[in-house]
Amino acid sequence: MSTVDSASDDRTANNSVRHNYRVLTDDEKAQMVELKDLGAAFLAKCDEIGQSREMSLAKTNAEQAVMWAVKHVTA
Repeated sequence: MSTVDSASDDRTANNSVRHNYRVLTDDEKAQMVELKDLGAAFLAKCDEIGQSREMSLAKTNAEQAVMWAVKHVTA
């Protein structure tokens, strides 16, 4: 399976759900990367703290928050 960097214009070719992707501006690409980096940092901190049902819920909801924020930027 090949992958495409999410900030690359080539992401428009790696499409399985959306029918069309638009090319993002440089500012939008930076916003998307920053949101994903913030989410990854939060998930990493959660992993450092430990595992529990509550932590699993926190991580799931953080992933969902990042997804919706990125959707806002890329829509």
